[in-house]
Amino acid sequence: MSFVLAIDQGTTSSRAIVFRSDISIAARAQQEFPQHFPASGWVEHEPEDIWTSTVMVCRDAIEQAGITAKDIAAIGITNQRETTVVWDRATGQAVHRAIVWQDRRTADICAKLKAEGREPVISQKTGLIIDPYFSGTKVAWILDHVPGARARAARGELMFGTVDCYLLWRLTGGKVHATDATNASRTLLFNIHTGQWDDELLEIIGVPRSMLPEVKDSSARFGESTPDLFGGAIAISGIAGDQQAATIGQACFRPGMMKSTYGTGCFALLNTGTTPVVSKNKLLTTVAYQLDGKRTYALEGSIFVAGSAVQWLRDGLGIIKHAAETGPLADQSDSMQSVYLVPAFVGMGAPYWNPRVRGALFGLTRNTGPAELAHAALESVCYQTFDLWAAMRADWPSSEVASVVLRVDGGMTASDWTMQRLADLLDAPVDRPVIQETTALGAAYLAGLQAGVYPEPTKFADNWRLEHRFKPNMSQATRERKLAGWARAVKGVLASDEGEG
Repeated sequence: MSFVLAIDQGTTSSRAIVFRSDISIAARAQQEFPQHFPASGWVEHEPEDIWTSTVMVCRDAIEQAGITAKDIAAIGITNQRETTVVWDRATGQAVHRAIVWQDRRTADICAKLKAEGREPVISQKTGLIIDPYFSGTKVAWILDHVPGARARAARGELMFGTVDCYLLWRLTGGKVHATDATNASRTLLFNIHTGQWDDELLEIIGVPRSMLPEVKDSSARFGESTPDLFGGAIAISGIAGDQQAATIGQACFRPGMMKSTYGTGCFALLNTGTTPVVSKNKLLTTVAYQLDGKRTYALEGSIFVAGSAVQWLRDGLGIIKHAAETGPLADQSDSMQSVYLVPAFVGMGAPYWNPRVRGALFGLTRNTGPAELAHAALESVCYQTFDLWAAMRADWPSSEVASVVLRVDGGMTASDWTMQRLADLLDAPVDRPVIQETTALGAAYLAGLQAGVYPEPTKFADNWRLEHRFKPNMSQATRERKLAGWARAVKGVLASDEGEG
């Protein structure tokens, strides 16, 4: 039997899963690593922590599965996307901690680019908006704030990569500097129409071309791991950013299919086929995957705070010990209270895109307690998904989306309470699959497709299995009242930015 090893390098932990040829899971391992918050709105990771935790979980998973390197047909990598690493070409040492996708330190750079009128050309070429979320301005920040870095980059001494690219470079012993089209499409430096790094974008943002990796298909021969890592060389043949990998793992291969992943943040993707749809509602146009040189596009809505709202209840407020407690706690909340949490802890993502505002609670009473806060935190994720859903329906012909079922995955989908509330607020079915590890499965599929372990996409889609369908059962009047309250709360948060420099 052939096995595929999926590396799922996430924002708060690194994971490895060994899949069998029938896509069942043979073993898995996970390890959290430290988060660094050096200033308000700043988030960093130590690249060495990303690397060592990744190697450790791979070794653990291989050992648990009772297999050796020669049993593994391929490695697939999926990763936290816009997180940015810059390292020395000769030594492999990072010149600065990795700047995480959530980090907002480049808000001033973004404001300057907007003031210069750069957004139309950047959006037209990349499908993105100008926001600190994306990698390009993070690279520029590192070059401008690490002494000597810009001069070293100009001399070709420094390399840039998203986390997949950094791991590939380390796994291959520094032999391969490459990424795939999905990760490249999140940098502000890549033209999604030509499939190339773009000289005009590089000049606008201030990133030397010599730093950039080669861009390949999502399923391709990227290289081999060095034999010392896992007891033998293993082909690395699949790479995709985590949200695109989840789209693949959810078998959303047909235009009009939609998935939403609930991890640290929440990310909804709608497959639009070979046509990049330009959003009129501040959604992103992104590469869903690239196979055989052909790009498939998606509309994406990005929410920065989903599971991290539950982490806030646990670590910030101390009102729960485990994430699983939130659903039962929310169920006990006072139905007479309407408490809204707008979790803009690091600004607001789609469809608002305001990096300056911060979170707020609305509707507090003297009787508001832990149950109401848990209720508000879980519901905030559903409301934010509704905002994305509404924007997608406006951008995509209604006949296509009117009958859409939302396929969901990620840690928060374990909460039946949250998924039922999501179906209620969307007024649409929400499908939770049997295999919840859709992000890792997507990476495994891309690698296994290249290695001949897995079939072409339409046949692979036949393996998708439903675990539970949540059907809406909330009255229209209640839904409309709740959504109106959410809209008022969002308006209040956005108004807090007015008049501030």
